[in-house]
Amino acid sequence: MVTPRPRLARDWLDLHLDALFLHDERRRIVTRNALDRGPAPRFFLGRTPDGNRWRFRDDFPDALASRLEALCKEEPPATDLRAPLQHENGYREFLAGHAPIAETWSGPAYRFPASLPPTALDVVRLTAGDAHLLRGGDLEPWLEDIGHSEPLVALVREDHAVSVCGSVRITPEAHEAGVETSAGARGHGFAAAVVAAWARTVRELGAEPLYSTSWDNAASQAVARKLGLTPYASDYWLA
Repeated sequence: MVTPRPRLARDWLDLHLDALFLHDERRRIVTRNALDRGPAPRFFLGRTPDGNRWRFRDDFPDALASRLEALCKEEPPATDLRAPLQHENGYREFLAGHAPIAETWSGPAYRFPASLPPTALDVVRLTAGDAHLLRGGDLEPWLEDIGHSEPLVALVREDHAVSVCGSVRITPEAHEAGVETSAGARGHGFAAAVVAAWARTVRELGAEPLYSTSWDNAASQAVARKLGLTPYASDYWLA
């Protein structure tokens, strides 16, 4: 029996990219892989210590994409995921020349450790029969995710969900986490508890759990540290 090689950081990035976006046959981004099918960025660049990946939206002009790709090929791998992009000014110049830049995003992407700590907190997997747990609070918008963002788990206090985590982007190989905690329930470790419970459930389904956030989201990065997640890539995109 041939033992499969361990995944490299760029392999995790490939899983992440397929979870983030729907692609056409040219590997161009068509839309975000989310329940609302939100607008896709025109340009995505993911950096890892052992290689980078980039994508363009399907309506981005081929001539501009070719010139931008030449610049991407010169971008060094990220031995420090927080290090600034060497060619960021060039990317922005290309995109702004095509159309005004409406959104910039950057942040780390994480994988989970082989084992996750169990939690004694009251975390439940939400089904249609549990909709009442989400009503009347900050997390009510998650009602539409029941039956779609599977698995969807919640930490419950006094018959109300105070923290939720669900699969907001799904492929057969990987699920990306979406997590939210009620304003009045933050600072108690609830987010880490639901993310850990969600990740264990995703693995039971035979997929890899993935977690990503922005560099500006200190609370989300604190959850990653608490759970011992490993950063494997830095995302950058322009819309």
